[in-house]
Amino acid sequence: MIGNCGFRLIFPKGMIAGRKILFLAAGVLLSANLLAQKSKGQLQREKQENLQKIKETEKILVETTTEKKNSIGELSALNKRIEQQEVLMLSIKSEVELLDFDIEEDNQIITTLERDVNKLKEEYASMVLAAQKASGKIDKLTFLFSAASFDQLLMRLKYMEQYGKARQEQADAIAKVQQILSEQVRLTEIKRAEKQSLLTEEQKESNQLTGLKQKKKGLVKSLEKEEKRLKRDLVETKKAVAELDLLIARIIKEEMERAVAEAKRLRELKAKTNKKAEEVKEEEAADASIALSASFEDNRAKFPWPAGGFVSQRFGRQMHPVLKGIEIQNDGINIQTKQGETVKPIFGGEVKRVALIGGLGTVVIIGHGEFFTVYAGLKEVTLKTGQKVTSNTELGKVIASHEGISELRFQIFKNTTPLDPQKWLRN
Repeated sequence: MIGNCGFRLIFPKGMIAGRKILFLAAGVLLSANLLAQKSKGQLQREKQENLQKIKETEKILVETTTEKKNSIGELSALNKRIEQQEVLMLSIKSEVELLDFDIEEDNQIITTLERDVNKLKEEYASMVLAAQKASGKIDKLTFLFSAASFDQLLMRLKYMEQYGKARQEQADAIAKVQQILSEQVRLTEIKRAEKQSLLTEEQKESNQLTGLKQKKKGLVKSLEKEEKRLKRDLVETKKAVAELDLLIARIIKEEMERAVAEAKRLRELKAKTNKKAEEVKEEEAADASIALSASFEDNRAKFPWPAGGFVSQRFGRQMHPVLKGIEIQNDGINIQTKQGETVKPIFGGEVKRVALIGGLGTVVIIGHGEFFTVYAGLKEVTLKTGQKVTSNTELGKVIASHEGISELRFQIFKNTTPLDPQKWLRN
């Protein structure tokens, strides 16, 4: 029998172990890199989006300083710019942390691969040693022709073929794992270089943030010295806003009264058995108004922004950014934009009023069933009351103040109740 000829069949164990090591090494390397790429890709997309926002805010900030006059608008743009810079730095830090994690994981993989290569080499050496010992006792031809039967000769021949194949597979496994190891080392070096580049970028952005904060500190001090002017501007703004509030309240009241009267008339129409064609059309129009309200509400948190820019004043009560102890009430939001920014409705509807208010520019009020949207601070408005609009209709452009600040006042009402626009606009 084969076992009596001096050879021991030790290679299958090494061969199977080699295959397992090869598959595990390749699998771990692939999955680790795929997961890292996914997270890295997401971080890089977020960073690019933030860089685009920074670019837009920088343009707004430059426009606020062209008048060479300190203003609340400049402070708002500077605050937004600092906020975006902090988000950018956080994004860079996250990328560095991810690379640190990846590099640490890579080092563990490299250590494991090196251990696996050594193990494969040891197994291969044992196989070669066993072959050398066997060949020292008896040559191949003697081993084959000393078989007691033809069947035994065939078995010995098959044995020798398998042994040679096992040694070759073991050598191939060593070469492949070494290749994977070399590739892993190369990728890790790339990540180290990328990390160093990010650290340099982080330092640069940190210096930028320090500069922005120093600029803000100087601007706040300058504005604090102009308390009288700021209070005078605040009084004028409050008067203009109060006029706007009265206009909105009157328009909404008229619309609500009209809706009640229309509903009453429709109930009377339904009580009649014979309806005229005009009456049917009027009833259908009322049903369309109800459907429009429902459709508006269904789009909560999905509406497009009426203009580009950033929120310079949020909804509700808040402290004045400079004047101590003074609160501001806002029934909408202020969106600071680039000069000449085009404004569009967030939803289709009917223009209920176009009016000019001193200090705020032109105001457009649009009805959407029981909902109303208000756009104040416009110029170049050509719309007429009663005109139908869609979300692609241009209402006008944002007007710039005497300080060079372009700011849209945007409000949403459900009947007479003001709503926080940021909860209705797309995030």
